[in-house]
Parts: sequence; structure tokens; C-alpha cells
Amino acid sequence: MPVPWFLLSLALGRSPVVLSLERIVGPQDTARCSPGLSCHLWDGDLFCLPGSIVSAPGPVLVPTRLQTELVLRCHQETDCGLCVRVAVHLAVRGHWEEPKDEEGIGRAADSEREEPRNASLQAQVLLSFHSYTTARCVLLEVEVPAALVQSGQSVGSVVFDCFEAALGTEVQIWSYTQPTYQKELNFTQQLPALPWLNVSADGDDVHLVLDVSEEQHVGLSLYWDQVKSPTKPWWHRNLTGPHTITLNHTDLVPCLCIQVWPLEPDSVRTSICPFRKDPRAHRNLWRAARLRLLPPRGWRLDAPCSLSAEATLCWQALGGGPCQPLVPPLSQENVTVNKALEFPLLKGHPNLCVQVSSWEKLQLQECLWSDSLGPLKDDMLLVETRGPQNNTSLCALEPSGCTPLLSRASTRAARVGEHLLQDLQSGQCLQLWDGDLGALWACPMNKYTHQRWALVWLACLLLAAVLFLLLLLKKDHVKAAAKSRAALLLYSADDEGFERLVGALASALCQLPLRVAVDLWSRRELSAHGPLAWFHAQRRQTLQEGGVVVLLFSPGAVALCHEWLQDSASASGVHSPHDAFAASLSCVLPDFLQGRAPGRYIGAYFDSLLRPDAVPTLFRAVPVFALPSQLPDFLRALQGPGVPRPGRLADRAEQVSRALQPALDCCLRPPGTPETGREMGPEAGDRT
Repeated sequence: MPVPWFLLSLALGRSPVVLSLERIVGPQDTARCSPGLSCHLWDGDLFCLPGSIVSAPGPVLVPTRLQTELVLRCHQETDCGLCVRVAVHLAVRGHWEEPKDEEGIGRAADSEREEPRNASLQAQVLLSFHSYTTARCVLLEVEVPAALVQSGQSVGSVVFDCFEAALGTEVQIWSYTQPTYQKELNFTQQLPALPWLNVSADGDDVHLVLDVSEEQHVGLSLYWDQVKSPTKPWWHRNLTGPHTITLNHTDLVPCLCIQVWPLEPDSVRTSICPFRKDPRAHRNLWRAARLRLLPPRGWRLDAPCSLSAEATLCWQALGGGPCQPLVPPLSQENVTVNKALEFPLLKGHPNLCVQVSSWEKLQLQECLWSDSLGPLKDDMLLVETRGPQNNTSLCALEPSGCTPLLSRASTRAARVGEHLLQDLQSGQCLQLWDGDLGALWACPMNKYTHQRWALVWLACLLLAAVLFLLLLLKKDHVKAAAKSRAALLLYSADDEGFERLVGALASALCQLPLRVAVDLWSRRELSAHGPLAWFHAQRRQTLQEGGVVVLLFSPGAVALCHEWLQDSASASGVHSPHDAFAASLSCVLPDFLQGRAPGRYIGAYFDSLLRPDAVPTLFRAVPVFALPSQLPDFLRALQGPGVPRPGRLADRAEQVSRALQPALDCCLRPPGTPETGREMGPEAGDRT
């Protein structure tokens, strides 16, 4: 079926010169030639090496003209891609070489001289295809019958189907024959582009702008182009009309590609990978890469894209410092991502780590055995090297290098070298690797730790004396801190601005000091146990410690109180399952109705958000303070007995007032004032 007109109008412009594209079904490449010629296509791709141009002694085939044509190759009924068909026109150049006649040459020589003139002419036609993402070479054998072998005569053409390419790319095609005759053709073609997809950057965000008509239906996918891995869409949407999809810069990786196609049968799909050279994408790729241990001795590097990297083993000493690379048993080798690899080790050890480097820069380091074998050990790594005549040498790997065990160096390994050698001979060291060139051993060093603790004990006693003196000097401060009172803050989550205001109040009260409990800081526990269970636990603990429950009234809280006072049975199931204030009313109201609230509860409201007479009469059995105008009295009631001096209390009230002011200003913003924000992730495209 020809490609619909609107597809070609999108791809080729307003006045396309082609109305339909021929379809080729199946993935196989084919070759055909003009009548009278025979041709054969060699299977498999070749290395794209230029041919040497030399003069041939006899007649040769040379390419005279290249022609290209766009066709569709369809792997399935609706899965078609753009393909470039190449036709090479051939001609004969040169003559059969006439040998010099010499006396003494008989008829046999004459017959041998006549045989080439009646022979067919054979040649190899090489086609080389290059695009931004693809490079291919194919070889075709062509045979021309003897009757057509005349110098200067055109003998026909050979056609190859076909080179696959993406819309919008530029392709270059070379053609030459072997043996060559100082003739090589090259051709550059710009494939049609889809002008309705544009990639632009705005700060840290990347925008995919889809500029199509209002009624056009388009499919768009984001996928990771991974070598030797099936392409799976990371994000896919069927869209209608123009859209803008916003990507966060953290989503970019070099192999992130975009595929767009009209939602019609036989649609041509175009794919672009615009982030291959983006520095941010390469940094994100290394942030996303992870080293994983595959027991018992395997490991792998997981990453969304292929990486050019090398890996090696290293030894991380307990005292810190750089991880010392080990040439044996894992020499530096190229890493294949998302593929299981194996360590040639006899045993694992928590101090053995893997380093992954790219362009001589360390990118990743993980001590893979730390999770299974525990933390780093105070072990010394011994490197045994075996010579050609069975002579061996031992050294200990340290930050300064590999120290011979019996040397006089002033290093830790040299001081206990003889003991380490005895431990090795008595089997107290763990062999990690054994090969033809040597072995690796891990020897414990705990028993060689110096036992001179006198200075350590003296230092500890001196430190204890200093701490005791400091405790005496700050005795009053410690007592005050020990008497810090607990406060449970209950509020109704009217909106996001009011929640920010409550959070600012709770944070400021913690600086007094007060031990403040609020559901904003216990969302995980609230979701796990439910708001009612959370409130019961917090209320019990607060009252047992002599604390106070603060009811923070707001328009939403007042409305909930009125509902409960009018009909508590019907109001019990209305509140949100995450609303701690609504859940707490079933316990708070009985305390007020039965006279148990004084001394255990206080009330507060923000005077710019609520009128004083809006607080229900029932709750006026306890002190109710207006904030921030009555902050000193509010803080005095919160802290209870032993409050600071009046001057100190005023300073603290001023401190809390300053902390509340930005959040209070946000709550007082006039209605309709837009808030700034931006869409994150591909889902933002659905809201454009």
C-alpha cells in the first residue's frame, strides 16, 4: 500500500515530487542486475575499507553513475522504515593487452592468446554507506558476457535493496569496483526530515516541541537505545495536536532517543538521539550506573546505556586512603554493561573492591562483599610473586607500595614482617587467589595491635575530667534542658499554605526548647498506624510527661468542631483518613464536656486568619491565645512552671514571630495570585 499523501507532505514538504513509496517486505537484502548480466550478493557486512586505485592491465568494469531511490522496508504489516535503494551503472574501460609476437611461439601460444578475448569479464562492486549512526559495506559480484566486453561500452546496471536510514539524516554512498581503474563515485543525499519535532533547552529542563495540526494523531516514544538489547519504550503516548513534553535534565542519558510517527497504517517512523554528546547526559549515565555482586563470584555493571570503561580489583585498607589496584587477578579489561562477569577468586573478602574507570578517570568504586561479609577488616594483603625458576617473593600491599616482608622500612608491615611470614606458613592467612604468576593472601593484623594503653587511659581520664568540669559549669543549662516540656500540636490541614505556617510554628517552638509533636513530621507513622492510633499514642505520652495539647484553630478546624458538636455520630466518618485533627475530636470533645481540659489543653489561632469570636464557646474553658500578638503569653503557658525571665521570654517571642512572618505572608496572599511552578517529567506533556 502506498504511503498516504499526508505522510509524504509532512516528510517531503508542501510540494512533494513523489506521491508513494514502494514497499519491500522482509528484512533480507537483495541484488539484481540488467538483462545479460549476472550478479551475486555476498552475505554479511564487510569492513568499510577504501579500495586501492591502480591501473589494471586489461579491460575492467567501472561505475559511471550512482542513482538512489527511497523505498519502505516493512518487517511487519505496520512496522515500516525508510530505506535507500542504490543503482550503479557500469561500463567497460580498457582493452585486452596484446602480447608481443616472438619467433618460436607455436600454435599453442596463439590459442592461449585468443582465449581471454572470448572470456567473460568479472568484477566486484563495493558499496559503502555512511550515516550519523550507521556504517555498512556490501559486496556484489558481477559477470559480463564476452559479447559485451568492448571498451567504452555501457553494459547495464546493478541494483541493491537496500540501506536502512532514519528520516532527517544525511547519508553518503561510495561505489568502486575491483580491480579498479582510477574511478570512484560518491554521492551525498539528505533524507527528508519531519519538521514537526524540535528539541530545545530552557535552563535545567529540555522541551520536546511537537508542532502538528490540531486534528493530527501522532505516537511518541522515549526509549534507551541499547546495544544487543531489545528496545523497550521508557515512555509512550498517543497524542493529538501540538504538545510540549518537558524532561528534567536528570532524565537525560546519551542513549535516550525519541521516536515519532503518525498514527496511520504503514507510517514512517523517525528516530533521533539528540543527547549523545550532551555532557549532562554522560554525567547522569555514571550517576545511574551501579555495581552489583552476583554470588558466589560474579558481578555486573548495570547502566541504561553502553559505556566505554575498564574495571579492575583493588584492596581497601581499614585505615582509609586510596584503594590499591591489583593487577592480578583482574587486569584492566573493557566492561560490558548489563552482563554477568566473574572474578577469578578463590574466596571473597570485604576489603576487595571494584574500580570502574573511563578515559583514565575513576568513575565508580564499590566494595561488593561488604554487605555479605561485613565491614572492612584490619587485614594485611600479601602479594606472592613466582619467578621462572620456582623462586618466590612476598610483599605487603600498603599505601606507599608493596613492602617486602623482611625489609627494614619503617612501615607497619615491615615491623611485623617475620610474624606475618610465620602466620602464612602456619595457615593462618586466607588465600584469595592462586595463579601461575603468584597468589594473594589476607592475613589478620588484630593481634599485632600495640598494647601500650597507658597514654590512652591517661588521655581518657583527662578527657573525662574536662567533660565533668564542663558539666558543672553548665549545670543550670542542663537542668533547664531536662525540664523542657512536651507539646502536641493539633491542626486542620486547610490548605498547603496553612500547613507551611504550622510547620514554621512547630520548628520555631523546638528552639525554645520544647519537645514538639506534629503530624507533619510523622507522616510515615501516620500512614502505617492511622491518625486515631497516632493521636492516642502521642496524647498519652504528652500528658504522662506533664505536657500540654495545643489546639490550633483555623476556619477548617472551626467547621469540623461545629460538625462534631451538632452531630458527632454522623461526623465520625466524614473526615479524611489522614486528618489527625478530625480523628482527635472524638477524644478531645469528651475532655472539654466533662471538665478535664483545664491544665491539659490550651488553644491558639492566627488573628489575621480567624476572628476571636469564631472559636467555639466550649473550647474557651482553657486559655485561647491570638498569634502573633499574644506570643509571650502563649509561650509562658506552653513552658509552664520555671519559665525564663520576662526579658528572655520577650526575646524568644520576637524570635518565633520572625520565623512565622514569611509563612504568614504566604497565607495572606490575595486570592488569584499565581504561584510559580514547573512541570517535571514526561507527564507534563499531557497538561500542555
